[in-house]
Amino acid sequence: MIHIGQCIRRQVEEQGKTSVWLARELGCHRTNLYKIYEKSSIDTSVLLRISRILHFDFFQLYSNEVCSQ
Repeated sequence: MIHIGQCIRRQVEEQGKTSVWLARELGCHRTNLYKIYEKSSIDTSVLLRISRILHFDFFQLYSNEVCSQ
């Protein structure tokens, strides 16, 4: 099972970005971003925004999981 919050946090770290940077890009407070990191699922519109900001297709993670079953 995918824990999308952890995947987002990992991608931010791999890109050398900070949580402060991503929160600013999303237009939210850092504490709200930390709440996203804790979630195992999030709204698709939020995930789309994060995917665009980080230039990473988080939806592909779910596609891969569906195809591997």
